[in-house]
Order: sequence, then C-alpha cells, then structure tokens
Amino acid sequence: MTWHVEVDEHTCIGSGMCAALMPEVFVLDGAVAQPATPEVAADETVLDAADSCPAMAITVTEGGREIGPRP
Repeated sequence: MTWHVEVDEHTCIGSGMCAALMPEVFVLDGAVAQPATPEVAADETVLDAADSCPAMAITVTEGGREIGPRP
C-alpha cells in the first residue's frame, strides 16, 4: 500500500519539522519542504509528520481519500 504526499508550497513556512521527523520522505528545498517522492510506503510516521506541521501544509491521501493530517 502506498500513500500520496503533498506539501502546499504557499502554506509551508519551512519549519523543517517534517524533514527532521522523516528525512527520507521530506526535504527542505530552499525556504519550503517538499516530498522526496510523492508516493511513499504507508507509515504512521508520515501521518505524524503531517500532524506536527505548524502550518498544516502537508496532505496525505490514500486512494484519493485524505488521511492526514488527522483531526
């Protein structure tokens, strides 16, 4: 199972929390984070990264259904 990860470059403030938590999934590209690849293996830590984003700029979907950030 894979998940799709997106970072809204207009919302991201570049805190780096996601990259610190999952450096294999998120990279800082200048002033904002980007997914290293848009498709990632299902991993609870990816959802933790989306949950911890102070700008709520990370969206994780599975089969078109949003699963992160969690409410």
